[in-house]
Amino acid sequence: MSESRTFDVDGVPTTAVTDLPQDATIIDVREDDEWAAGHAPTALHIPMGQVPQRLSELPEGQLNVVCRSGGRSRRTAEWLQRNGYDVVNVDGGMSAWAEAGREMVSESGQEPFVR
Repeated sequence: MSESRTFDVDGVPTTAVTDLPQDATIIDVREDDEWAAGHAPTALHIPMGQVPQRLSELPEGQLNVVCRSGGRSRRTAEWLQRNGYDVVNVDGGMSAWAEAGREMVSESGQEPFVR
């Protein structure tokens, strides 16, 4: 569990990027072009619209859901929580990830960035 988990008004657990442990399980729900531009090195990419069909790919344990700024990941986390998953929305998304200086990789081999 994230050390400083809080809850939004709808009861969705939320944490800051800076509070995520290095070994946190990250589910990136951005679109393919956003993922290709830059993502967390150990993240699992499942675009938001594909999550219901790809539940079998989700690992056990706490899932930290991220998108570009936190909106899509919040909606995905809310849906997953209603369906029995232990989830946390990453506040500020990959924009906050990049601002915090956390490691990123790109699919092109070029300098990663948040799209």
